Amino acid sequence: MKNLNNYTVVGQIINTRGIRGELKVLPLTSKNERFLELENVYIGDNLIPQKVSKVQITDRFIYIQFDGLNNINDVEKFKTYYIYVSDEDRVELEEGEYFISDIIGCKVYKTDETFVGEVVDFIENPANDVYVIKGEKEYLIPQVSEFVKDIDIESKKIIIDPIEGMLE
Repeated sequence: MKNLNNYTVVGQIINTRGIRGELKVLPLTSKNERFLELENVYIGDNLIPQKVSKVQITDRFIYIQFDGLNNINDVEKFKTYYIYVSDEDRVELEEGEYFISDIIGCKVYKTDETFVGEVVDFIENPANDVYVIKGEKEYLIPQVSEFVKDIDIESKKIIIDPIEGMLE
């Protein structure tokens, strides 16, 4: 298995579409248009390289097809696999935006340096996103400036200032 450290997940293949090798993808990015710019992707934890030949974006899903894979039998094996891009192909983020894959695994501390836990998941909500933190218990921390005071991706450290009762 190749090292996934230099790759970022952009979607998960959830099914096939039709019989001509199209795949239905659940996007794991807030910028679905980025799929239109993809030329090369990597499939699964073994990072199988694929050249993108066709992309269609709908409200909820991305439909993608790869060069040379024009039959459902060629692509069925990819169901449930993640689609990765190399980190050089990641989209540029605005100030204060982060890749979910960079947030997962960050250690979380209160402003007084007390260790809270580690970010294990991320929930997207219309109002605001939520970090799922696993510590003594599982905590849900809204990703708003009132609670999340600092995010340092380089050191994989997040500082929070929870209100009373938030960590109970």
